[in-house]
Amino acid sequence: MGNIKLRKAAIIGTGHVGSHVAFSLATQGEVDELWMVDIDKQKAIAQATDVNDAVSYLQHEVTARACEPEDIGGCDILVISAGPLPRPDQDRLDTLGDTVAVLKEFLPRVKASGFGGFIISISNPADVVAAYVQRYLDYPARKIISSGTALDSARLQRLVAGLCRVSRRSLTCYALGEHGGSAMVPWSHVRVQGIALDQLQKDLPQRFPAFDQEKVTQDMKHGGYLVLEGKGSTEFGIASAVTEIVRAIFHDEKKALPVSCLLQGEYGQRQVFASVPALLGKDGVEEILELRMTPAEQAQFQASCDRIREYMALSQKM
Repeated sequence: MGNIKLRKAAIIGTGHVGSHVAFSLATQGEVDELWMVDIDKQKAIAQATDVNDAVSYLQHEVTARACEPEDIGGCDILVISAGPLPRPDQDRLDTLGDTVAVLKEFLPRVKASGFGGFIISISNPADVVAAYVQRYLDYPARKIISSGTALDSARLQRLVAGLCRVSRRSLTCYALGEHGGSAMVPWSHVRVQGIALDQLQKDLPQRFPAFDQEKVTQDMKHGGYLVLEGKGSTEFGIASAVTEIVRAIFHDEKKALPVSCLLQGEYGQRQVFASVPALLGKDGVEEILELRMTPAEQAQFQASCDRIREYMALSQKM
């Protein structure tokens, strides 16, 4: 009888975001081992100990340990959450220089570890950082994902569900492009129980009244800063989004999620990381689903990709 394979996840950067990702993975039962890395070694030890203290009241056994980047070679998934949080007055792209400096500290050590699993990058600016990591490590494109607009899409679902007075689980709606100021919403693909929202608004205006789509888009974009201004960092939403991505991979769900991955011809885009609906399973990004957007939506998506490319080029000079 063969040995049972334990599910192992490493997290580099165990501050507010990384620690909540760790705890979410533990409480939702998605990992057996957590390997926690931080430049502040005492913080990594403290976070691992805190998770271990919770195990008596969790649904299954989890072991957390602090470690160095060189120790993560046997892990299945690496979550990169290192780098500075943006200030409320900063665009996420403004943190690029500081984040690249941090990446240069630990990426050579990740490479030395022999790590060959899946990488989920959540450090900001999310799309540009994923591209930088993929290029630096010369990593297979299907095995590196940024959480991208997974969180933006959740914020969008919350807003639209409230306006339509339906469960957000009845909604299909995505934010695409950059996880940032140029994110766009293909409103032509918003569905309620499979029915186009614009059709419902036309046929049942009393039940589904029209609303200002641009305002909802802007409120979605501001959602992260609302949390940032009030508590200093986003934690719960991103932790849940990352856990959903990990679950799709570990359980081979073939689930379509809006994540940032390398586009190589899809949507007319090449060599850019941007968020699109992607099927995630045991092989990572297994397929990219192409929505037929309106010309206006396609132009917005193009503009968002161009903005990401601009900063990708900048990162290569750092």
